[in-house]
Amino acid sequence: MLMVSAHSRLAAKSFPLRLLDLFRHLGRMALDPRFVARTALKQDFLKAVLANEPVVQLALTPRIAGDGQVDDPRLVRFKAEFDEFAAQARSTGERLSVNWTDRYPCLDDRTSTTPFDRHYLYHPAWAARILARTRPDKHVDISSTIAFCSILSAFVPTEFYDFRPAEISLDGLYCGAADLTRLPFENDSVRSLSCMHVLEHIGLGRYGDPLNVDGDLKAIAELVRVVAPGGDLLVATPVGKPRVQFNAHRVYDHEDFARAFHPLELVEFTLIEEAGSDGLVVAPSSEHVRSQSYACGCFWLRKPLS
Repeated sequence: MLMVSAHSRLAAKSFPLRLLDLFRHLGRMALDPRFVARTALKQDFLKAVLANEPVVQLALTPRIAGDGQVDDPRLVRFKAEFDEFAAQARSTGERLSVNWTDRYPCLDDRTSTTPFDRHYLYHPAWAARILARTRPDKHVDISSTIAFCSILSAFVPTEFYDFRPAEISLDGLYCGAADLTRLPFENDSVRSLSCMHVLEHIGLGRYGDPLNVDGDLKAIAELVRVVAPGGDLLVATPVGKPRVQFNAHRVYDHEDFARAFHPLELVEFTLIEEAGSDGLVVAPSSEHVRSQSYACGCFWLRKPLS
């Protein structure tokens, strides 16, 4: 069995060249690190190798200077641009220090358009537009993206609760701890509530919560319990081909998911397609929603007054 030194220089000498080349190849392809992790789970040898951080760092970092082995054109450009920028800085008195040892290569940002995550850009935008219409005196959110709550709190007093409480200090924003399967609110007490891109995770253990096949259903029952009569609940979740992708999330059939909130009524359903140029698709056909694999469904629900 290969013994790997804890020191990168010694490790590099004892590390097989073919594996170094493999890791460099993976690095050049910019593969998701989870791919490497999944491979490691299948090979005890690779698990041992990946456990040695200096070796992996060395293997995954293409060499830019010192040995003449530059095999990534982005790094060639990076080094040339660094040299040009450093020369400009020296010629103008170097207002801020420019040192090679402080380099921080960002090599994938030269895109023709600004990239974004469709789910996480559009669903907070959807919720903000609903709240601009309902104008609540206070809003309560359970575990949605904290960026949404931090911005909303500038306009509406907002309470944010999470299984892992957020240590944030902002005027208009209160952050606390809560278990979505046992919410700390009285029955029929919350008039404006949101829980977005959360329910699909409950019970899968991803965030340290207990494993529970029906964890999402328990959480839905709690949301239904605490919404006040006439109050609004905003929910976003993956929709499309129903399945569990353990331990990341569940994907739901949109109609089955809406029925789970009975007796709440669906005010409006909006789809965020998994790909394409459309933004918020209001009232899409069921056929269109079911043609998606991993889209985002946005449900505006309301509890009847009686």
